Parts: sequence; structure tokens; C-alpha cells
Amino acid sequence: MGLFTRFTDIVNANINSMLDKAEQPEKMIRLIIQEMEETLVEVRATAAKNIAEQKTHTRRIKAANASVEHWHSKAQLALTKNREDLAKSALSQKHKYQHDLTLLEQEGAQIAEFLATVQNDAMKLQEKLSEAKRRQEALMLRQESAQVRLKVREQAAIYNIEEAMSKFERYQQKIDRVEAQVEAYDFTQLNGQDQSLQAQFAELEQDESVEQELEAMKKQAVSA
Repeated sequence: MGLFTRFTDIVNANINSMLDKAEQPEKMIRLIIQEMEETLVEVRATAAKNIAEQKTHTRRIKAANASVEHWHSKAQLALTKNREDLAKSALSQKHKYQHDLTLLEQEGAQIAEFLATVQNDAMKLQEKLSEAKRRQEALMLRQESAQVRLKVREQAAIYNIEEAMSKFERYQQKIDRVEAQVEAYDFTQLNGQDQSLQAQFAELEQDESVEQELEAMKKQAVSA
């Protein structure tokens, strides 16, 4: 079922209002444009049919005019020849074609009026169609803009995550360096303590050796 039930519905339609109320404006505008284009094709087909009829009608009017003039000249000829009977017959034919001509001219005026109306309707419909296409383009631009903004925000979110991970990595490296410094300090402290202890034992050993040598010398002195 179409959106519009007749031509005037399209011409009088408030496209912006329809789209503002629509749940899916992009789909709605496509349907509106499709129906407008189909209606425009029908309007143009009607115009083409009536233009062809107008041309045929114009030829009939021309032929009727020619017949009126023909029988009028025949009536004049008959009078010049003193043939009043023939003149009356010719005038009778002239009046017949004159009547047909009057009817044809009236019908021609109606066709011309109808064609003017169709042409005006086609112009109105074309304007509405152009309006709908402009709105469709605006919707497409809005959609593209929204997609670009979304992509930018997604990229920004990814960047923020990467930046946070990078900061965390730098912080972890800083902690690693501090821990390494602590371990290095502990190592040097323990190493220094080990060296000090060894020196003390070496001193004790050296003192004992001196005492032993001193006792040996005392014994030698006594024996001598």
C-alpha cells in the first residue's frame, strides 16, 4: 500500500513532518521518492496521451476550417452562375462543417486547459520530488557524519586504552628499576659484611700464628 492515495496527497504532504515522526527516516524517504517518481511517470504518460490527442484535434480543426472555406467558395460560385439551389446546398454543407468546427474548437480548449493543469501538476510534483531528494541527501550526510564521529570516538577510546597500557607499562618499569636498586643495595651490603667477617677471622688466625711463633722462640731461648 502506498504512502499517498492521490496526487494532492503528495503535493500537500509535509515531508519534514513525516520524516520527523518516522522510526526509520531513511527507509521512509526512499519510499516517498519511489512513489513520487512513479506518480510523475503516470502524470507524464497522461500528458503525452493528451498532447497526442491535441495534435489530432488540431488537424481536425484545420480540416473543418478548410471544409467551411471550401463550401463557402462553392456557394459564391453558384450565385455567380445564378444557381441559387446549388448555393443553398453549399451553404448547408458549410453550416454543417461550421457546427463541427465549433464543437472541435470547444473540445480543443478543454484539452488545452487539461494539459495546462497536467503541466502545472507535473511541475508541483517535480518540486516535491526535488525537495524529497534534498532531504534524502541531508539524511545521508547526517548518517555519514554520525558514522565518522562514531569512528573517531572509537579510535579515541582505543588510543586511551593504549595510552593507559603504555602508562602502566612505564610505571611497572619504574617499579622494576626501584626494586633492582634495592636488590643491588642488599647485595652490596651482604657482600661487605662477608668481607668484614673474613677479615676478622684472618686477623685472629694471624694473631694465633704470631703467638705460636713467640712460644717457640721462648722455648729455644730457655734451652740455650
